[in-house]
Amino acid sequence: MAQAAAQPIVASVTPIRVFEDHESTVLAVAVFPDGRRMVTSSGDKTVRLWDLKNGVVLKKMEGHRHWVRAVAVSKDGQLIASGDLSGELIAWHGDTGEQHLRVTQPIRAHSGARIVSLDFSPDGAVLATGSSDNTTKLWNTETWLPLGYRINCGAAVGCVRYSPSGEHIAIATDKGIQIWDPSRRDCVANFNAHADVSPGRNYSLAWTPDGTRLFSGGSHNDPTIREWDLSTKQQVGDPWDGHTDYIYAIAVNPAGTLVTSASEDKHVRLWRLWDRRTIAIFKHLDPVCCVTFSMDGKHILSGYQDKKISKWAVPEDASPDCKIIAMDLTARDACMTGDLQTAEGLLTQAIDADANDHISYANRSFVMARKLDWDRALLDADKSVGIKPSLTGYMSKGIALCGKEQLQHAMEVFDFASMFTNGDLNTIHFLLLIKAIALFNANQHDEALRRVRGLAAACPDADTLACCIVEAYLRVHLGYNAFGGVRYNEAVDHFTAAIDISAFSSKWAIHSIYEDFVVLFGWNLKSLWQTANQYRCRALLKAGRLGEAMESHRYMMDMIDENTRARCLNWSTSFKKECGVLYTSQGNAALVASDYDRAICLYSAAIDLSPSETIFASRSKAKSEKMLWREALLDAQKVIELNNSSYLGYQLKHAALHGAHRYDEAIEAFQIMLSKLDSAPETQIRRLRQQYVSPSEVEGAIRKVIDTQLDHAPLHLLNTFTGRLCNREAQINAFKMSSEYKELLSSTTKYANLRTERIKEVVMKYFRRVMLSHRWEGDEPLLHDIRGKVVYQLDPVPDGNKKLQSFCKIVRDAGYLWAWSDTCCIDKSNPSEHQQSLNSMFIWYRHSALTIVYLSDVPLSSRPGALAGSVWIKRGWTVQEFLAPKAVLFYQKDWTLYLGDRSPNHKESVAIMQELGDATGIDPRALVAFRPGKRGAREKLQWASRRVTTLQEDIAYSLFGLFGVHLPVIYGEGREDALGRLLQEIVAQSGDISALDWVGRSSKFNSCLPADIASYEAAPCALPSVSEEEMEASLSSLEGAGSGVVQLAANLYTTLDNLSAPRFSQCRLHLPCITFKITEVRFIRRNGQDQDSCATYEVKTDGLHDLQITTEDRLVPFSPARPTWQTFLLVRPWNRYLLELPDTVYDAQSVQDWSTPGPSTAPLAGSHGENWPGDSDPQSRALRLIVRLGRPCSVFLLARQRGGEYKRIASDHDIIAQVKDLTSVRNMMDVRTLEIL
Repeated sequence: MAQAAAQPIVASVTPIRVFEDHESTVLAVAVFPDGRRMVTSSGDKTVRLWDLKNGVVLKKMEGHRHWVRAVAVSKDGQLIASGDLSGELIAWHGDTGEQHLRVTQPIRAHSGARIVSLDFSPDGAVLATGSSDNTTKLWNTETWLPLGYRINCGAAVGCVRYSPSGEHIAIATDKGIQIWDPSRRDCVANFNAHADVSPGRNYSLAWTPDGTRLFSGGSHNDPTIREWDLSTKQQVGDPWDGHTDYIYAIAVNPAGTLVTSASEDKHVRLWRLWDRRTIAIFKHLDPVCCVTFSMDGKHILSGYQDKKISKWAVPEDASPDCKIIAMDLTARDACMTGDLQTAEGLLTQAIDADANDHISYANRSFVMARKLDWDRALLDADKSVGIKPSLTGYMSKGIALCGKEQLQHAMEVFDFASMFTNGDLNTIHFLLLIKAIALFNANQHDEALRRVRGLAAACPDADTLACCIVEAYLRVHLGYNAFGGVRYNEAVDHFTAAIDISAFSSKWAIHSIYEDFVVLFGWNLKSLWQTANQYRCRALLKAGRLGEAMESHRYMMDMIDENTRARCLNWSTSFKKECGVLYTSQGNAALVASDYDRAICLYSAAIDLSPSETIFASRSKAKSEKMLWREALLDAQKVIELNNSSYLGYQLKHAALHGAHRYDEAIEAFQIMLSKLDSAPETQIRRLRQQYVSPSEVEGAIRKVIDTQLDHAPLHLLNTFTGRLCNREAQINAFKMSSEYKELLSSTTKYANLRTERIKEVVMKYFRRVMLSHRWEGDEPLLHDIRGKVVYQLDPVPDGNKKLQSFCKIVRDAGYLWAWSDTCCIDKSNPSEHQQSLNSMFIWYRHSALTIVYLSDVPLSSRPGALAGSVWIKRGWTVQEFLAPKAVLFYQKDWTLYLGDRSPNHKESVAIMQELGDATGIDPRALVAFRPGKRGAREKLQWASRRVTTLQEDIAYSLFGLFGVHLPVIYGEGREDALGRLLQEIVAQSGDISALDWVGRSSKFNSCLPADIASYEAAPCALPSVSEEEMEASLSSLEGAGSGVVQLAANLYTTLDNLSAPRFSQCRLHLPCITFKITEVRFIRRNGQDQDSCATYEVKTDGLHDLQITTEDRLVPFSPARPTWQTFLLVRPWNRYLLELPDTVYDAQSVQDWSTPGPSTAPLAGSHGENWPGDSDPQSRALRLIVRLGRPCSVFLLARQRGGEYKRIASDHDIIAQVKDLTSVRNMMDVRTLEIL
C-alpha cells in the first residue's frame, strides 16, 4: 500500500474565482442543495444570493440593522435564515431571496444578544439559533414561533449543528460541547473538548454524513480539530494539529472523506479524514471567517475580512490511494469487471514473455483463486515465491491455502508476507485484512470477524474505513447465507449490522478507494451499501416483519444519492408492489375480521407503496364501516379517477354519500353505477345489474306503501313544524322532500329490499300522527280559517286558536310531524269528505301514534277523581276517541299532564284507567284493549246511553266505529232513524239480538228498537243460570216422562237449529222466535192519575205462568169469553247459543273484545259457557235445550196488525216469563219467524 505520508501538501494562494460585492467582512457562507447558488452574510448588514456559475449577485437582501453573523439554507433550498449581532432573525424565500410572507419584520430571537450560529433540521421544519446569551432556541419554520422552551447551555454558544438524521443537535459553548435530543430537550452527552485547555473555547462544529463522528474546532489556546465518536462519547485519536489560531469554521465534504477548516491564521486547510492529515492549504491575506464545500465536493468556498469569497479547487488526488496490488492496467480492469478469462489470458501472456515475472504469477494465482481453482492458484503462488519472495507472492499463497482449507499453513504464509511490508502501518493493516478475508472464505466466519474488529480497535490511527468496509462485506455475505438458508431473522441481523457499521454509506467512493478488494475477491463495493439495504428489506419481508421492511426501505431511499436512487427505482417499485400485496392481503383479513382500524392502516400502507383501484376500494369500505364518510368518499372518488368505466367507484361513492346523509348525491351516484353496469363490456358484470332496482322502481314501491298507509289516515293534517295545513298530496310531497324519503330511496338498492318491511316501517314512522280529543268550545278555527296560514301565527285571543297552537307545539316537541284536530282538519263544506271523515273517525284514532285528550275544565294540580267532573266525559264523540287509540295522554287546562303522570301512555296507568272506568262505566280492561265489532252490542250501547251530542243524529253516528259499520251520514233524519239504521245494521250483520233488550219507548223506525239510546241505560236483566245438579234432575225427569217427550225434544231441537238468523228488510225485522199465544189480558191498575200514564195488565198464555206487564200502550182486555180480533203473542227471540253447538262463531272480528255476554248475548267463539255438554250425544243436547227453555227468560209482547205483521208493545221493565211444565214440550213447539214493523 502506498504511504500517505509521502504525499506532499498542496499550498495555494490563488483561488480559481473570487466573488466580490460585499462592503465588509464576509462572516458566513452556505451553498444551496442544487449546487448552483450560494448565500453569504457580512458585516455590511446584508445577505447576498449568488450565482456560482457566473459569479453574479442575484439578490441583495437587506433588513438587518447589525452585522449578519450567521446564515443557513434548508436542505430543500426553500428557506434561508440569517441572524445578526443584535439578536434579530430574518427568514427569506430560498427561490427569490424575498423576506418570508409570514415574517415581514425581523424576529427578536435573542433580544440584546448576538446570534452567532444557525442551522436547519434535515427536514427543514425547525431552525436552531445559537446565541451569546447562553441559549439555543428552536423555531417552527411554518409559524416562526418558538418550539417549546429554550435550551439553556450554561455558557455563550459558538456553534449549533443538527446531526444528519435530525435526532441530535450539537452545541459548542465556551465551556464544552453538548449533544441534545431536541425532541425531548435532553442533554445526552457533554464533554469539555477544547475548554480543557484554559482559557480555551469551542468555536466550530461539523458532522460526518453518516452522523457517527463530530468534529470540533478550538480557539487560539487550542487551535486544533478534535474528532468525537458519538457511540462512545469519546475522542478518536489525537487532535489534528496545523492551525495556529481560532478555528472559526469546519466543513465535511459530501462523500465524508475530506474535512476543511477556516482560521484566524489566514489559512483554509484541507484534511483527509481516514488518516487525519493535511493535504492542502489555501492561503488568504486576512483572517478567514467561514468555509464550506461545493455540493459536488470538488471546490471549497471561503469568506474572509477582505470582503471577498474565494473559490478553491480540491486536489484531484485528495482521496486516499489504497492500492497495493501491482497489475497490468488492462488485466486489472478485467478483474474489476469480472472478466477473469481475459485477465488470465493477459497474465499468461506476461508469464510466457518473462518466465521469471513473479508478480504476474502471483496475480494469476489471484485470478485462479477467484475461479475457485485452488490447485492452480497454489501452483502459481508457489512459482511466484520460488522466483522471488514478495508480499504479493505470499499473499496469493496464503489465499490459495485458505481455499484448500490448509489454515495453519496459510497463517504461517501470511506471517511470512508481513516481512515484506517494510514496516508501513497501512500496508500491514491491509495485509491483516486480507488474512481475515481469506479465513472468512475458508468458512472461519467468527474468527474472521473477530480479527477485523480487533484490528480496528488496536489500530485506531490506521485506515479504519477499510476495516469498516471489510466487516460490512463479510456481514453481507453472512446475510446471504442466512437468507438462502431461510433463516430470515438471522439474515436481518447481519444486514443491519453491515448497514450500521461506521463510515459505510452509498455516497462514499469506496469502490475506487479500495479496488484491491475488488481485484482480489470480486467484491462489488459500488453497490455494497445498496445490496445490504435491499437484502435487509427482503429478509424483513420474508420474516413477516412488514412494517420494519417498509421502514428499512424508507431509510434506504432517504439515504441514497440521486444516481443510486435512479438505479434502485425498478427494484424499489417491485419491492413496494410486493409489500403492497402483503399489506392488502392483511388488510382484507382485518376487514373480514371487522378490525376496521387495522384494515385502514394496512390499506393506507399499501396505497403509499403501490396505489391501485382495488386497494382504494377496500379502504373506502373499511372507512365506511367506521362511519368515516368523508374519508370513504375521497377513496371512492379515487377509485373513479383510476377507472372511470367501472361501477365499483360509484357503488362506494353511493355508500359514502349515503352514510354522510347526502342522499341526493348518493342517488345520483347510484344511477351512474347502474349505467356503468348496463354498459359494461363483460357479461358477468352486466348480470350484476339484475339484482339492482332502479330509483324509479323504488319510488313506485314506496308510493304503493304510502297509499296503503294513508288509506287509514285523515285527508288533511297539520304539519307541526311548518304550522301549515296539508292535504293528501301536500303530505306526500313533504315526505318526498324529507331526509327519511331520500334515505329510503338511497338505501333501497336491490330487489330483495323491496320485499322487506323496512319501507313500511319508514312510511309508518314518517306519517305518524297525533289526534286531538277535546270538547268544542267557543270559536274553534275551521278548515277555511287556517287554510294557507301558519297556525303559530294565528291570533291567540280566541281560545280555539290558542288551544290549536298549544296542541301543535306539544306534538312538535314530542317529535311528531303531523297533528289532527276535528275542528280544522275536515272540510265540512265538502259532503263527500265530511261523510268519509265521520265513517273513518274511529279508524283514524285507532291508527294514530298518540291521542291527546285535552280537558279544558280540569284545572292545574287537580286531585284524582277530577276526570269524572269533566264535560269531556259526557260527550258522545269522545267514546271512540278514548277507546280507539292505543296510546293516550290526558292534559289539563294549562296543558300539563293530568296528575303529573309523565308516562308515555296513560292507558298503561292503572290509576287513570280505573278513574276513567269509574267515570264512564266501562271496564278498565276494555278501555285499554278495546276492539271494534258487533259482538256485545248491548253493553256498548249501554256505554253510550248517557252521552249527549250537539246534533241529535251524532248519538248514532259517533258509534259507527265502535261497531265497525259504515253507513251514510244523513243529517236531518232525526235521532230515531239514525239510531234505527245503526241498530238495524248491527242485528242484520251479526244476528246479535242483544240490541233488542231494552225498556222504554219504541222507535218509529221499528217497534223492536228503542226511540232513544237512553233505553239501554239500565243493565240487562240478570236471570239465574241452571246449576249442574238442577240440570241433572231435570234431565232425569224428562227421560222419565217417556219416549214421546224425548222425540218431541229432538224435533224441537231440529226445528230451532234450522232457523235462519234475524234480518232487517225495509225497516222490517224478521225475527225467529218461540211464540206463546196470549189467551187473556186483564186490566189491573193505572199507575198515575193521568189518563196517559202507564197501566198494568195481567196476561195469561198457553204454557206460561201468568205474568204482569206495564206499558204506556192501551191494551183492550179480552178473554176466551170476550174474544178480540187482534192476536197478541209473547215471544222469546231465538238465540242459537242455546243449541250448545261447539263450532258456533258469532263475531269473528271481535273475539278479543272486552265485553261480557249477558243472558241474551252470544258467548265468545269457542267458549263452552256454563254446563257445556262437550261431546254429548244429540239426544242429550236436545233434552238440555228443553231444560234451558224451561228456565225464566226475557220475552216481548207483540200485537198483530191488520196486514199480518206485528208490532212490539214497549214495556217500562223487562218481561220475564217461564213455562209451566217442563215436560209439556208441545207447548214450546210454536216456532216462527215473525215480521215486525
